[in-house]
Amino acid sequence: MEKILHANDRVWSVALSPDGKRIACGLSDGTIQVWDMETGEALCAPLQGHTSYVLSVAFSPDGHRIVSGSWDRTVRVWDAKTGEALGSPLQGHTNYVRSVAISPDGKRIVSGSEDKTIRVWDMETGEAFGAPLQGHTSMVLSVTISPDGKRIVSGSEDNTIRVWDMETGKALGTPLEGHDGTVSSVAISPDGKRIVSGSYDKTIRVWDMETGEAFCAPLEGHTGPVWSVAILSDGNRIVSGSYDQTIRVWDAKTGEAVGSPLQGHTSHVLSVAISPDGNRIVSGSYDKTIRVWDAD
Repeated sequence: MEKILHANDRVWSVALSPDGKRIACGLSDGTIQVWDMETGEALCAPLQGHTSYVLSVAFSPDGHRIVSGSWDRTVRVWDAKTGEALGSPLQGHTNYVRSVAISPDGKRIVSGSEDKTIRVWDMETGEAFGAPLQGHTSMVLSVTISPDGKRIVSGSEDNTIRVWDMETGKALGTPLEGHDGTVSSVAISPDGKRIVSGSYDKTIRVWDMETGEAFCAPLEGHTGPVWSVAILSDGNRIVSGSYDQTIRVWDAKTGEAVGSPLQGHTSHVLSVAISPDGNRIVSGSYDKTIRVWDAD
């Protein structure tokens, strides 16, 4: 492990800037903190505006903006350098916003909510694109966007993963079924061909984006619910964070565990992220710390 950063409250979400130099984290106190990856220093005062837990944070592709989703049912956009809020909160969800993602061109925000819907927003205007995406039968806990910006993937408490067309908002194919518990996190491989999902059933699954078929047997090893998954930029490794207080690294092709679990957190690991160069893993925990690990 390289360093430990002490946050002001429980850490729900971590994100890395595209250049890998900054860490943003969403906290239980309703703020977002931004840190320098190398020095561990806070780069600005906490970003304030949300009135409850910040459950998800994401950097725009150019690194100039941070988007956050909160228990207060809103999505907010921030200037990543100054920490200033940009525009008004994006309102429309009728329950907690659990996850946010930004399209590769930086023009759209996607949000998933406990109101069972996904919404697509215009980054500049804050206006919603079309009607909410509906189909999940329970809360949406995670959303992500394909590298080509054409598809949205969502994970839900209904134990399924769904794939959606970004432009039309229509579901593509049938739900991906196999998990025996809430799908808490989804990620997409850099080539856009595979979906990775983490679940309360303590497993990680890898799916073929086109066919919806399972790519390999479930990845098993965690002893608690898997709360977060991420994929290295080369697509060869999967990283997972769990309620069992550990982070694990997996071979994306074979599904085998790589090395021993990363241990150090003293409570649930709620979020993991990987640096663009693939050399570092960042984890955020209920223990109020962010930890930076050597990925090798």
